[in-house]
Amino acid sequence: MRTIRLFSILDTLRSRRGAVPAAMLAELLGVTERTIYRDMATLKAMGAPIRGEGGVGYVLERGYFLPPMQFDPDELDVILLGIRMVKARGDKTMSETAERVLGKLGAVLSEGERSLNRPLLAVGKASSAQGHDALSPLRDAIRKRRKVQLRYSDLQDRVSERLTRPLGLTAFESVWVLTAWCEVRNGFRNFRLDRIRSFAITDTRFPKEPGKEFQDYLKTL
Repeated sequence: MRTIRLFSILDTLRSRRGAVPAAMLAELLGVTERTIYRDMATLKAMGAPIRGEGGVGYVLERGYFLPPMQFDPDELDVILLGIRMVKARGDKTMSETAERVLGKLGAVLSEGERSLNRPLLAVGKASSAQGHDALSPLRDAIRKRRKVQLRYSDLQDRVSERLTRPLGLTAFESVWVLTAWCEVRNGFRNFRLDRIRSFAITDTRFPKEPGKEFQDYLKTL
């Protein structure tokens, strides 16, 4: 447990641009400030290049984990635009994760690439708060391959119950869409998240099965 916390401290310091107070680290990790002070002493003794002290904050020298990465301008534009799209259209968890990725990216870029203020924007959010509420649990269900029971309203407002195998999520201009294998219809179906009336993640896991995977769905397009 302590080893995980030590890595979490290093990861947090790496992703922040300024000094990180011990109080902030303690709150993030659910421990006391005294524990953070002990952890900092341990990390410094292990050779981690950490500067600072308890009353001021701590800074990790750049490039401690990874050597500077080299991207050409087009590659960097693609990476930053993708991250900003997630920040603009994702739920709270995805937006916060995208912000952390930006911090980590800034920490390992070469000196000439370090400015992340590039003229690229991603504008717009999914139109439904209900859809956003479903994003995190559905992503988790996809990762863990758990079946999901949906109560879904189609474009004619007809409501149906569906038992599904969630396979993938796609962000369109104004809505997120869940692609799933529908066990009621025995085929691939797409469900707009803003039209899902309710859902329940079941404890039933579904196996990998040829012909019923996301890659198989993509072949039908």
